[in-house]
Amino acid sequence: MTRPVQHGAAISRMGLRATKNALALVAALLPLLFAVQSAQAQTLSVLYNFTGKLDGGFAYQGLIQGPSGNFFGTTSFGGMFGLGTVFQVNRTGTETVLYSFTGGTDGGQPYSSLVRDTLGNLYGTTSNGGAHGVGTVFQVTPAGTETVLYSFGYVDGANPSGGLIRDAQGNLYGTTLHGGSAGLGTVFKLDTTGTETVLHNFAGGAADGASPYFTRLHMDKAGNLYGTTQKGGAANIGIVFELSSSGTFTLLHSFAGGPTDGSYPSGSIMRDAAGNLRGTTQYGGPANLGTVFVLSTTGTLTLLHSFAGGSTDGAFPYGGLVQDIAGNLYGTTTGGGARVGTIYKLTKDGTFTLLHSLLYLKEGAYPYGGLVVDAKGNLFGTALQGGSGHYGTVFKLAP
Repeated sequence: MTRPVQHGAAISRMGLRATKNALALVAALLPLLFAVQSAQAQTLSVLYNFTGKLDGGFAYQGLIQGPSGNFFGTTSFGGMFGLGTVFQVNRTGTETVLYSFTGGTDGGQPYSSLVRDTLGNLYGTTSNGGAHGVGTVFQVTPAGTETVLYSFGYVDGANPSGGLIRDAQGNLYGTTLHGGSAGLGTVFKLDTTGTETVLHNFAGGAADGASPYFTRLHMDKAGNLYGTTQKGGAANIGIVFELSSSGTFTLLHSFAGGPTDGSYPSGSIMRDAAGNLRGTTQYGGPANLGTVFVLSTTGTLTLLHSFAGGSTDGAFPYGGLVQDIAGNLYGTTTGGGARVGTIYKLTKDGTFTLLHSLLYLKEGAYPYGGLVVDAKGNLFGTALQGGSGHYGTVFKLAP
């Protein structure tokens, strides 16, 4: 099964590696992909094909939707300086670059999703650049003005790869992949005055996590934070954690790997009204191709689905889950289906349906970033590579 190489500690070189991977994949997969396309029955609409030039390329994370129906996201490549963009795509497929990163003090290579305030300002993170070269928290206004709200300095965190959440007071919360007191990442808060507070320094080992990877936190009504790390825990293959509003860290689950557990979680974590947590792991399950899990309030983990690969299932989910008004869950995988990723549905009772298998040249490949669902049940997302320009796509899947 062909899939992109897993990106790990050297996040500062991710853009270059992704470029090389994309070119190699195009050459290797062209004969196979033309053959697969003729057999694909279900159609997916591509709203935009990235070219890797001024418009950007390689959108690792998914989209957010504004009140007017436009979508916003980031690319880690392309733009005026080749170091990523913040972009907008409307429902008719017109793309606008709101900001191009230079890689200097303004930041470079954003791998995060965005969060939006009521005025339309967008907030996110860059993995590199800033005053110390190890990443930033930024704001981009609707007019395209970028402001660096905070530059990381390693001891306070470094190389954030995940998105932010925003509380009612306008404070921002997120994670860094590296840095902190042990160099294994942090959970941080950035208040409206630009003051950063490290809420937790990951220490690794059996009792703590390490390296939160392509993830975004969840906050409950009491202000408690929930998240995952890719490493740490009893088997060093990731954990689920809670960080109370008073700063108390609790390890809720250490992943143990297949066949009855997942490993290496990533993507956003969800919490339902009963307090159960849902998410995805990149690996684990009987086939070691990834899982969808639910963790109860008593600490019992259940695998809702274990991916099996092949043409009728997915493999290697990175992007987490999204839920519709009926309680159905939707997500993406970066393998399986026609080999370059799928879109799937899980009902409340755990029934799995493969909704679509992506086709490299026609629709894009490797949807790392998860999905957005609108009120009508349409699903929107990004593919990291592929499409007519080979640098990824923004797509829509109708119900």
